[in-house]
Amino acid sequence: MEERRHTSLHYEQELQEVKNALIYLGGLTEKAIQTAMRALTERNTELARQVIREDDEINKMDTEIEERCIRILALRQPAAIDLRFITTAIKISGHLERIGDMAVNIAEKAIQLNEEPQLKPYIDLPRMAGLVEEMIRDALDAMIRADLQKADKVRQTEQGVDDLNEQIFRELLTFMMEDSKNIHRSLLIMQVSKNLERIADHTKGVADMVTYMLTGKNVRHGESKTSGDPSE
Repeated sequence: MEERRHTSLHYEQELQEVKNALIYLGGLTEKAIQTAMRALTERNTELARQVIREDDEINKMDTEIEERCIRILALRQPAAIDLRFITTAIKISGHLERIGDMAVNIAEKAIQLNEEPQLKPYIDLPRMAGLVEEMIRDALDAMIRADLQKADKVRQTEQGVDDLNEQIFRELLTFMMEDSKNIHRSLLIMQVSKNLERIADHTKGVADMVTYMLTGKNVRHGESKTSGDPSE
């Protein structure tokens, strides 16, 4: 009996370690976005290079989380919600790793933009970054607190990011039409905006995985299927 209790406690600790690792990885990705945006708005190329260097830690954490989850699947054979947590943790980690890649892309564009005169004040890009950082925090809070409302909030916030991306595109299109000398810088800024929009997509993916973990319902692409439903 004592051995069974010890095994159960060890298993719960393993699950908690995966959750803690996801929280840590989320913090790394949020920091990467913040630093990349500071590199852009403060025209600080060294900060951009820092984001690129530190992406190795994000990649390493993603690999470690996947290995932890595979080990638990092999040795513990989890069932029900624990199984959903482990399988979705792998996908959540993948989304977070790709968010780190998007932050690197922003840093790389910042380096190029910092080498030229600033085209325009950065106003909407920091607003977009603020929204995606909020989405990441809410998505991870949804996972930690088993809070479906937080997951829904992430999906709702995504529309605001999409709207800003479209607004930035229209504004920069006007800049390019007015003067061909603006084209290169405008395209680089568009790519920053697009990367922020893609971060929002991946963060929505995290929220969708949390919803599946908690309910068994697949809400990706507007679907609402329940795991195990014979109609799937």
